[in-house]
Amino acid sequence: MGKATGLRITRLFTKPGEDPFDSVTWGTRDSRITNPDGSVVFEMKDAEVPTSWSQVAADIMVSKYLRKAGVPQFDESGEPIRDEEGRIVLGPERSARQVIKRLTSTWRWWGERSGYFASEADAHAFEDELSYMLVNQMAAPNSPQWFNTGLHHAYGLTGPAQGFWYVDPATGRAVPSPDSYSRPAPHACFIQSIEDDLVNEGGIMDLWVREARLFKFGAGTGTNFSRIRAENESLSGGGRSSGVMSFLRIGDRAAGAIKSGGTTRRAAKMVILDIDHPDIEEFINWKKGEEEKVRALIAAGYPSDFNGEAYQTVAGQNANNSVRVSNEFVRAVLDDTDWHLTARTTGRVMRTVPARRLWREIAEAAWACADPGVQFHTTINEWHTCPADGPIRASNPCSEYMFLDNTACNLASLNLGSFFDDDSGTFNIETYQHAIRLWTMVLDVSVTMAHFPSREIAQGSYDYRTLGLGYANLGSLLMRSGIAYDSDEGRAIAAALTALLTGVAYATSAEMASVLGPFPRFPENRTDMLRVIRNHRRAAYDSPQEEYEGVSHRVVGTDPLYCPGALLEAAQRAWDSALDLGEQYGYRNAQTTCLAPTGTIGLQMDCDTTGVEPDFALVKFKKLAGGGYFKIANQSIDPALRSLGYSAEERSEIVRYVVGTMALEGAPHVNRSALVSLGLTDGEVDAVERALPGVFELRYAFSPYVIGEDALARLGVGEAAWKQPAFDLLRYLGFTDEQIREAGDHICGRQTIEG
Repeated sequence: MGKATGLRITRLFTKPGEDPFDSVTWGTRDSRITNPDGSVVFEMKDAEVPTSWSQVAADIMVSKYLRKAGVPQFDESGEPIRDEEGRIVLGPERSARQVIKRLTSTWRWWGERSGYFASEADAHAFEDELSYMLVNQMAAPNSPQWFNTGLHHAYGLTGPAQGFWYVDPATGRAVPSPDSYSRPAPHACFIQSIEDDLVNEGGIMDLWVREARLFKFGAGTGTNFSRIRAENESLSGGGRSSGVMSFLRIGDRAAGAIKSGGTTRRAAKMVILDIDHPDIEEFINWKKGEEEKVRALIAAGYPSDFNGEAYQTVAGQNANNSVRVSNEFVRAVLDDTDWHLTARTTGRVMRTVPARRLWREIAEAAWACADPGVQFHTTINEWHTCPADGPIRASNPCSEYMFLDNTACNLASLNLGSFFDDDSGTFNIETYQHAIRLWTMVLDVSVTMAHFPSREIAQGSYDYRTLGLGYANLGSLLMRSGIAYDSDEGRAIAAALTALLTGVAYATSAEMASVLGPFPRFPENRTDMLRVIRNHRRAAYDSPQEEYEGVSHRVVGTDPLYCPGALLEAAQRAWDSALDLGEQYGYRNAQTTCLAPTGTIGLQMDCDTTGVEPDFALVKFKKLAGGGYFKIANQSIDPALRSLGYSAEERSEIVRYVVGTMALEGAPHVNRSALVSLGLTDGEVDAVERALPGVFELRYAFSPYVIGEDALARLGVGEAAWKQPAFDLLRYLGFTDEQIREAGDHICGRQTIEG
């Protein structure tokens, strides 16, 4: 079937000739990031951000995403600032407007030159719609896009080549990038291979160099190390291998020395080992043992802070660890049989251990230190779209991206809360689908414009064009709807939202294939990919188990009994379209979606919950623009109670029950008159009042740092006494524990709705 002429872009949020940046009110904000000891990490004054953004969102944009150097500076009239010799003065970006324009104009430019759009008007609509969504916190790409995209296109930044590669579309072959900036590095997630070789290309020491290149530009990488010989395996030149663990310690130290993106983000690294590797037991217990060393150091007086010397002294703190398990191993656990650990070079059995013992060690280690995770190899590969080119063996550090070695994925996430109307209690399916389609295009354009840290990854990313569109704020959406996160209704809605996301993304991928062609390796994997698409469609329809193709486990479909009909029908239509268009045109991308943790961009979008997680607290502390924190009720409580039918007065009382009055007036026992009668001055009580909105427990409003050392001395409290961590001025003044608790409940709240 012939190719279409280009993609049409409908405007839902913007109008031709109107600036999408005018959809918000702008203002200047100071951003100041400090360490717990008060030392300043970063500060910028008068940065421009929308006034609707929280201070946390502004801080993330200003401290992490504004380019700090090399940007032409302009005066208030928009004229470039020049030095004495007439050269344009360079400096930092100072506005979120600059960053968003840098991204959206670059995506449009690469899309236009690569033949994505049917017309210039469609390209313009593409840029405007994306700008609107970004400035209104409806969506966000992964951090490397913010760091890197558009620096050359918008500002002309350039720099020497640093070992990156891209694929020339005219030849389909990888070539070196001529410089650092003409092509950006927008990908966050990488899976890299490693060979059982010490110093040659593709080997152990080469991997640390490739990882460093990724960490520098803000990305994360995962590798399955199971090809590395185990301890005591024979070496070709004689002698015995020191084992995989000796090399993992080197990689851990290298990662710990690098700050991701040149900022305060830590390097993101995943280490994976197959369950049949002879060194698997040492790997399983690696972090557990290191944590025991930390506890001993802390007991000896070293600080317990994660960035302190105790944690810096031990190994294994700079990666997530995961064990790759197969169906065969799980069956051995269930049957309580032995499990063979086999040599990497010869396949001979080096040791045999009880499968249940290994499983128990995994569970106990994960309980003790949260690592290792478990990746189910067989199930993952049953949903693999490209098995003709090899199995999936690894993932990125957060495990949302699972695909072939030497491939990369760039992420973006939609803020589900922005598609939900609290007043009507409805979710806007049309705008959600519109956003999915546009952001699928953004991510594919990003593959086209990107360069990569190795020849192999450049080729793999071009050959498969994997994308990672996801969402955040699921927990808040359910809460605002009055639906329990852990409920059949909650699970069904989450399933339908995710099915709609992936269905529309694959339909868009097929639509792009009709214009630009499918990913290069689609013909070899067509049969398997369409099988996987059919299985996804069956899950949307909750089909009988016997209809699924090539799966060994029961598939949990979207439950029609608990899912809103309109949402479920939209998801089913999306999968009908994804399959129909894919059969006609193929797919532009081997994968389109994954659900990332959104730890940074979720906060930049002011999401109450990140990724797919539930909300973690009913009381939170909001950062204030002028410094300090203010205690607030979870912003989802009021709409949730409204959805459940509570009146405005009832909602107000419940919120006050949760967060407290944050004032001494009307409090039992501990109030202004009682405190003055016990010797505090009005000024000292005023200081306590000012501190109350920012404290979690009442005692902290009476700390020496609030009321002052002079007041303590006047009250007869010696320095040695008030410097004790357990010192409590309220107890010293004669209040009983019961009185303090009752006053605390009134002033600081119960922190929960239950009671």
